[in-house]
Amino acid sequence: LFPVWLQAGVDASETVSSGQKRKGLLSIFADHCSFVTGHRLRRACQIGELYSNLYSERTRWTLVGSIWRRFQSKHAPSGKLVAALAGVFMWENEKIKDEEIHRCGLELQTLEPAKCLNTSSGTMTGQQDPSWEIVMEKKDFRVWRRPIPNSHLYEYRVLGSYSDVTPRQFFNVQLDTEYRKKWDSLVIKLEVVDRDAATGSEVVHWATHFPYPMYSRDYLYVRRYFVDVNNNLMILVSRAVQHPRVPETQEFVRVHSYQSKMVIRPHRSFDENGFDYLLTYSDDPQTVFPRYCLSWMVSSGMPDFLEKLHTAALRAKNLEVGIHDYAGVIKSSDTSRQPSQERLSGENPHTGGPGQIYA
Repeated sequence: LFPVWLQAGVDASETVSSGQKRKGLLSIFADHCSFVTGHRLRRACQIGELYSNLYSERTRWTLVGSIWRRFQSKHAPSGKLVAALAGVFMWENEKIKDEEIHRCGLELQTLEPAKCLNTSSGTMTGQQDPSWEIVMEKKDFRVWRRPIPNSHLYEYRVLGSYSDVTPRQFFNVQLDTEYRKKWDSLVIKLEVVDRDAATGSEVVHWATHFPYPMYSRDYLYVRRYFVDVNNNLMILVSRAVQHPRVPETQEFVRVHSYQSKMVIRPHRSFDENGFDYLLTYSDDPQTVFPRYCLSWMVSSGMPDFLEKLHTAALRAKNLEVGIHDYAGVIKSSDTSRQPSQERLSGENPHTGGPGQIYA
């Protein structure tokens, strides 16, 4: 339309000065831009209202995220700034990548000699890093810790084994958020708020009770799970992130530093009893207690959590509850994997969706 209007201005300029011609053209151009902009805004509002009626909130956010990812791929430098201002979560920067999953699998292999513990020195035989020190030894697991550089906190590592539960059940119990709400009495809130369809990474919001007199804490983190059939491994990785859809509130104290890595290796197969697992964990609970108090809290709370997790897995194995089979159709070479819709039936089935994961 603009060239036609421009020509009309040129034809009418025979009786006006050159300055008036420029003003007239600019006025026409401004009116045209205002008309087009207003029309596009109205169309955008109409489209947004249409999608709000057709799709759920989660689906709408997925659509918006997809549009922003396309924009970022073409305009990478400006895309990050615009996304931050618009409150869009950038999956390309925050998702858990294949390299992280692969490194977790290698960690369990390097710790094989740690099954033979040198109790006199309290260190792991064959362990390359001497900074790990043993702090607990139980029948089914051992716990080590090491200082986190430039921090008053520790990173913990648990190497354990169970012989009365299948790897599949242990894996599924950690992934099923709805079931977690039942076997973990400390859970206040646990929900998936966003998901990356490309990798299966998800953003989870978890609120939990802390020992009295501390306030309850909430965690916002991205996590991803993977079943490596070729190497006989099950891997779960999570770490803290920020997401515009879940801002901090005065109801909970937000934990900004958190990571957890779980690797499970069956003794024989995914469906036969017996497996080893390696859990590496660290977080900053935002407390004023000294290091030895935090260490005591973790050391005393770890056995209780593992016992509850073990009991929950036994209940799932005995079909006392119904849980989703997340590992049912996953293959190591399937990059577009989706969890199985199959539910291992039992009493009290729940509605946890296949995209909801937690460990």
